[in-house]
Amino acid sequence: MAERTVRRQARGLKRMAEILDAAELVIAEVGYPEMTTNQVAARAGVSPGSLYQFFRNKEEILDGLVARYTVDRQEFWAARLAGITPEVPLETLVGQLVDESVRFKSASPAYWSLLYGSATGDQLAAASQRLHEDIAGHLAAMLRRRSPGLPEERALLTGTMALATVKAVMPMITSSAPERSAELVNELKLMLVRYLS
Repeated sequence: MAERTVRRQARGLKRMAEILDAAELVIAEVGYPEMTTNQVAARAGVSPGSLYQFFRNKEEILDGLVARYTVDRQEFWAARLAGITPEVPLETLVGQLVDESVRFKSASPAYWSLLYGSATGDQLAAASQRLHEDIAGHLAAMLRRRSPGLPEERALLTGTMALATVKAVMPMITSSAPERSAELVNELKLMLVRYLS
């Protein structure tokens, strides 16, 4: 009986993940305001009734996506930044972090659509703010490992500014032609290296 319950729970979690994957694709195509639960159900290959077993409306789908993005990005950046040693050259470090941000943007267009969209309101803004504060804190800790004499407040301000710079430039990078995008990525890396030096 317990084994059957565990299998059912695993199937339920898998189905929820499939629905959220489908929602990401729909949001990337039409935007959150135009997304409907019927579109998400069709994309996920489930009936609307099955979708409603997991998410009663599009707001609950948004809640699921916000939770997914927040946990995923917190775990990724915590692990990624904790593993960086002071021996890694600054240019290499900045290059890796910017390249990862560009990769994530390309792989998760719905995240950025939601982040910069106005229809998702205060909920996503608050989650985004918490996520960015968390990432800035990890950046600050990494900076202090590289420069042990750096005051904690200065490290946090520096991490916050570096993150804000990446966030501000990212829409320009992803909406440009490939050659221009590569140029902007290189310029962003140069700017961050000079700022962090």
